[in-house]
Amino acid sequence: MNDLQIFRNDNFGEVRTLIVNDEPYFIAVDVCNILDLKNTTQAIQKLDEDERTMLNIGRQGEANCVNEYGLYSLILASRKPQAKQFKRWITHEVIPTIRKHGAYMTGETLEQALTSPDFLIKLATKLKEEQEKNLNLQAINSRLEVENEIMQPKAEYFDELVARNLLTNFRDTAKMFQIKQNEFIKFLLDKKYIYRDNKGKLLPYASKNTGLFEIKETLNFKTDFKTTQTLITPLGREHFRVLVAGLKNN
Repeated sequence: MNDLQIFRNDNFGEVRTLIVNDEPYFIAVDVCNILDLKNTTQAIQKLDEDERTMLNIGRQGEANCVNEYGLYSLILASRKPQAKQFKRWITHEVIPTIRKHGAYMTGETLEQALTSPDFLIKLATKLKEEQEKNLNLQAINSRLEVENEIMQPKAEYFDELVARNLLTNFRDTAKMFQIKQNEFIKFLLDKKYIYRDNKGKLLPYASKNTGLFEIKETLNFKTDFKTTQTLITPLGREHFRVLVAGLKNN
């Protein structure tokens, strides 16, 4: 674990960071204070377990910390108008200062890479994992941009989407991405975004349905039979567009 690093900004104040297993973590109370999230404990409890942890930060003992995924989740939860500017500062200044080329290339690391084939293989594997992680972060970043630009109150937003036919099914979404429908569905199943129920219907996992999908229910009044269809929202299309583009480039 590295020592605490403190990043200061005239507009936001300061945020403390540290590195654990080459992954940057942010002191949760600093982030919540900047984002006007009054109850840090409550905000942290709403995050997934892999987005938050308790870490020893030295003389001050243990503190709630969040990784990059948790940081973006807190930004999404904030109603502060400056949240977008804070995200830009984090992604354009703070994280690039911490993270370099997907690996921390100190002089010792470079020397090992040049003299040890085994170390070089491990480093390349680590770099690939880091690139995949960064791809997911790009998707989150892109969703943040979309939400800040077009998001309206949920009910009004989806009423407009339905009225304008902006929700798309799996087939049409796959066409937009220039991949086969079966490939797109397999990707969503493999990544645990959707599952098949006992009737074979494709439905989103509740934990992953953060504005990516909308369930359309249709009732046949003659037969009293209800059908459901999973549709993908503009946020979902933007999220999956980034991920699918990364897969096509690999």
